[in-house]
Amino acid sequence: MGRAFEFRKARKFKRWAKMAKTFSRLGKDIVIAIKEGGPDPESNSKLRAVMQNCRAANMPKDIVERAIKKAKDKDTSNYKEVVFEGYGPHGIAIIVETTTDNNQRTVANVRSYFNKYNGSLGTSGSVSFMFEHNSFFKIKAEGHDDLEELELELIDFGAEEVFHEEDGIMIYGPFDKFGSLQSGLEENNFEIISSGFDRIPTNSKELTEPQMEEIDKILQKLEEDEDVAKVFHNMIDNREHADEE
Repeated sequence: MGRAFEFRKARKFKRWAKMAKTFSRLGKDIVIAIKEGGPDPESNSKLRAVMQNCRAANMPKDIVERAIKKAKDKDTSNYKEVVFEGYGPHGIAIIVETTTDNNQRTVANVRSYFNKYNGSLGTSGSVSFMFEHNSFFKIKAEGHDDLEELELELIDFGAEEVFHEEDGIMIYGPFDKFGSLQSGLEENNFEIISSGFDRIPTNSKELTEPQMEEIDKILQKLEEDEDVAKVFHNMIDNREHADEE
């Protein structure tokens, strides 16, 4: 059917793989949230936030229900979140957030990726100081045309930055203000689309295209690992990507 068809098919499979990865991560988030605060979203703010993210990702109801059922299984009691830090080739700082039920396996896998692709796994704090750890919320934009007024309204709850993004308004605040921001938005009837945490580099590095391709290899390998939830780095990527269908 030609190269164009094969290109589109490869893109589609990549999107499906990414979707499956997202659902897997959200499923683990559900398990951890329920283990920490119980199965009732009304009394468990962390679970409430995860369920919003599930809806934003169009996660099928049956997958959500399986995750909730799994949270009641005693075999999931040792799920935990572990963060790894290190350097990739050319001094690029990398932070890897994982959710795992087998820390020994996860450590071995993450270390092997760094070693294989000319990086080095560091100790806790070795690169995290180069990133701001922020909480964020995306809310529906309808009825909130005046961003300056909105920011003034939310500043008391911890908001530091408010801006328009596709399909909504993004609100950023410090990591430790997630709870107060969530409460403020809910109490004032803002419709939350999704929420979470981000690590924004304070010192980014620009590389040549061949060097960026080297970094791509380690990032891709990390992101493919089933225990890895998110990967952050401080590489500036100015390459243009073809729009996906």
